Amino acid sequence: MQKPFYITTTLPYVNADPHIGFAMELIRADSIARYQKLLGREVFFNTGTDEHGQKLFDAAAKNGEKVQSYVDRFAAKFRELKPLLTISDEVHFIRTTDAHHEAAAQKLWQMVSDNGYIYKKNYQAKYCVGCELEKTDSELNNEGRCPIHPNRDIELINEENYFFALSKIAPLLEKLYAEKPDLVIPAFRFNEMKAFLARGLEDFSISRLRSKMSWGVPVPGDSEHVMYVWFDALTNYISTLSWPRSAEAGGEGDPEDLYTKFWIHGEKIQYCGKDNVRQQSMMWQGMLLAAGLPTTDHIVINGFINSGGQKMAKSLGNVLSPTDIVELFRVPSGELAIDVLRYYLLRHVNSFEDSDVTIETIKSHYVSGLANGLGNLTSRILTLSEKYCGPWAGGIDMTLAQKVAEEVRSFDLQKAMNHIWDAIGELDAVIQQEEPFKVVKVDEGAGRAMISRHVGSLYEIAQSLAPFMPSTSAKIVEAIRENKKPETPLFARL
Repeated sequence: MQKPFYITTTLPYVNADPHIGFAMELIRADSIARYQKLLGREVFFNTGTDEHGQKLFDAAAKNGEKVQSYVDRFAAKFRELKPLLTISDEVHFIRTTDAHHEAAAQKLWQMVSDNGYIYKKNYQAKYCVGCELEKTDSELNNEGRCPIHPNRDIELINEENYFFALSKIAPLLEKLYAEKPDLVIPAFRFNEMKAFLARGLEDFSISRLRSKMSWGVPVPGDSEHVMYVWFDALTNYISTLSWPRSAEAGGEGDPEDLYTKFWIHGEKIQYCGKDNVRQQSMMWQGMLLAAGLPTTDHIVINGFINSGGQKMAKSLGNVLSPTDIVELFRVPSGELAIDVLRYYLLRHVNSFEDSDVTIETIKSHYVSGLANGLGNLTSRILTLSEKYCGPWAGGIDMTLAQKVAEEVRSFDLQKAMNHIWDAIGELDAVIQQEEPFKVVKVDEGAGRAMISRHVGSLYEIAQSLAPFMPSTSAKIVEAIRENKKPETPLFARL
């Protein structure tokens, strides 16, 4: 019996409209979730919104709104990504302002505190509100600003806070890293964290004074403090599984005990960007170890999406909207416009490194890979099949599926997509060489056999596309079963 499968994105801050950086993470996680479900595994797919912290408090004040109404408005926009990007119906959407999540964060705090890993002290620090992280001088640029948020001033904090004793957890993290050699993917990101650990870990602040920043989860037993946003937000990965309520209420064997099923007994995957690697692989794993809870199995790190060589970010004002991109291709591609963005982000954005994205490159790859590639191939093959053959009898070679499976296991979805497009190119070349459209006119039996074999190859391509471009896959499979070329091109020329 296969282990249950749990996968989660990070939770984006709701201080601006969604951009394609998060759309990429959501599409990648969705593709993995769909793939695992096709393998017959029980899947729990989590996403949502991070709604506490100084950045949101400031943004709401600047906009003249109450902070709750502000986060409600933007959380609704992130929910709209589900139909826009064809995200799986089974996806769970959690908000860190949910009452259950806040109670779970307080429970985790209490467990970590009871185990001796939380203490209180006065401290001074430089703080980037954009990152919601403390910064050392070595992490700032020559102007004394955060290189990720160069348009923000660094804040100076001088107050009494609660601290998480990360330095005390260091031996447990070192043991965890040794026991799980593929905890962080890709390996070069894991090596960065191992080097960071080797230099020695410092304890970090996990609370803020309510008098200075009231928008947060109250610290248990201390009404003067609220939780630091990262301690609160990271808890979502288990609070979405109804922890601790589900485990406490039913325990193992209860079908409603999602925590036991997916976190204790399941395979646990987290997606995040490279600016999140320390929080996910050190802070969160350290918090779990301090509470005596199971740690994550794999943390998959995305690179940045850049625009003109600079990181694409809401705070920098250089973002591309996933909604705008889908609408751009609505006229030539209709319902498949959704898959245009999925195709581009999965195939033409590196799985682990930074990539530069512009509207011009998206259009160029649309023409070469979809209109002239998959769309044209589908039309050619089904035109021949409809004219000369009966319904396809079935039977395919599993070589492509095996290649795709190998890349999905290593979370390199770009390579998986490249295998599929290699197969598209190879099939197109075979048709050019064999010329079944000529053969069938002089030797009907040989020509029909060729065409049937090509239909089978197209079917294998369509099936391989199912987790990545579900609408396109379904449309091609339907056309093959009906033995009829689609009435309009899958991807019309621009």
